[in-house]
Amino acid sequence: MSGQTMENTTSNTQTNGKMSSEDKMTAVHQEIKRMNQLPAASSYATHRLRVLNKILQLLSIQRTISQDEELELLFAGLHL
Repeated sequence: MSGQTMENTTSNTQTNGKMSSEDKMTAVHQEIKRMNQLPAASSYATHRLRVLNKILQLLSIQRTISQDEELELLFAGLHL
């Protein structure tokens, strides 16, 4: 992540306490790249990729309140 992107992410998170959708997408894509560097047989990487793909799916659609809550829980569990 470039220095400017990191600053933007940090300032967006600090001002409203939550990451923007764009920041979440960036973080998820970076984590996917990191997981793809792990061995293909890694059950940890496989599970985490499934969770990351679910997050991408939820980010890409118009969400209901329950889906929004599920998305927040998934993000909280990932510690990104």
